[in-house]
Amino acid sequence: MKYISTRGQSPAQQFSEILLGGLAPDGGLYLPETYPQLTADELLQMRGMNYRELAFAVLSRFATDIPAADLKAIIDKTYTAAVYCNVRDGENPEDITPLHTLEPDLHLLCLSNGPTIAFKDMAMQLLGNLFEYVLAKAGQGINILGATSGDTGSSAEYAMRGKHGVNVFMLSPHGKMSRFQTAQMFSLQDPNIFNIAVNGVFDDCQDIVKAVSNDHAFKAQHKIGAVNSINWARVAAQIVYYFKGYFAATSDNSQQVSFAVPSGNFGNVCAGHIARMMGLPIKHLVVATNENDVLDEFFRTGVYRPRGSANTYHTSSPSMDISKASNFERFVFDLMGRDGDKVRALWNTVDNGGAFDLNADGVFADVPRFGFQSGVSSHQKRMQTIRETWETYGVMIDTHTADGLKVALELREPGVPMLVLETALPAKFEDSIREALGRDPVRPVGMETLEDLPQRFDVMDADALLVKQFIVDKTT
Repeated sequence: MKYISTRGQSPAQQFSEILLGGLAPDGGLYLPETYPQLTADELLQMRGMNYRELAFAVLSRFATDIPAADLKAIIDKTYTAAVYCNVRDGENPEDITPLHTLEPDLHLLCLSNGPTIAFKDMAMQLLGNLFEYVLAKAGQGINILGATSGDTGSSAEYAMRGKHGVNVFMLSPHGKMSRFQTAQMFSLQDPNIFNIAVNGVFDDCQDIVKAVSNDHAFKAQHKIGAVNSINWARVAAQIVYYFKGYFAATSDNSQQVSFAVPSGNFGNVCAGHIARMMGLPIKHLVVATNENDVLDEFFRTGVYRPRGSANTYHTSSPSMDISKASNFERFVFDLMGRDGDKVRALWNTVDNGGAFDLNADGVFADVPRFGFQSGVSSHQKRMQTIRETWETYGVMIDTHTADGLKVALELREPGVPMLVLETALPAKFEDSIREALGRDPVRPVGMETLEDLPQRFDVMDADALLVKQFIVDKTT
């Protein structure tokens, strides 16, 4: 299996060769040359697998240059009940991603049982172990540069802390994460973890990561790697839980399901798109946004119009406060018939502050073939959804999951199971839970006094040159 760039001007490479990086040299994102196609017999065999077996069945089709025994050992080390232990009462940690049924054909796929109680742990824990494996074989180190709107940062740092040969430089928007999210990151005292609070919004942080990645000389000299969802391995790891959720919600492979996915950077739902392209019987992929509704606007109108920092809103579902969805480029590559020249032209417009409209040449008319639907939520609606979910089902959900459930309830169809992807436990957003329910969420053991721990971070203006100098100062 080899990987090509969405912009069509980088040589094809193998999984291990693109693992440590983010952007391709031409500024695009990596995707497989072709998606593996699963036969009916293969899907039938997968139905009876546990999470580790399922992860190997999926990932071995993508990481073909890693010996099977080594890949299996990495997967078996990653997906254990000891790592994914923050389950709801009555759920089995061995399930890794338990399915919680709210009512017939309406489910939560619980993805937040990892060490940072957010779905990012599902891929990041694997990524940490893959990095360690590849770096050990190559006898080299890496400086990871990432951006977070709330959950990626802590997930990456917990996955990489103490890893030999790995430093993490994580950018986050200063003062725009929840207190819990901030403390979870900034309280880490590991010497290989560096937190940079950027005066700006998430998109400013993401732009800095891309600018540094596009400085090929600096990237090579300082061994810059990526853990954001622009990293292909993260998307690949997320494909697994779509299979797990499908099998848990159905009794045979003739059935279809739909997934509702709270969406910011489009990485989570992009994994569902790829699972569907592989042959998983997914009817609809429901993209749920908050007030930063750039993706909903596209799926309604065919116009992709990213917004600047001044028009990116700070909301009560902050991990979705994103107006430039990096992984959206991967879907558009498939939508455009994998024409790298066309994608490069579109993103040249986007990178220069513009928008594009896919109606003129009829491309937008092809979107329904890929199963996408969309909807939008707001602060009032997510508070209402949190209250109604608690009152109706006795289940407490976080603000992002509430956005997904709100849109799912609007678009669900009779006889088609709807799985809402849970993105975090409510403990990460106490202020909002208190507003909605008048009570605090229960925190997992060991996280009760997280905000009281000493915090270590640096505040910096949104300037790629400042970040580069910081990396140089800390690694030389």
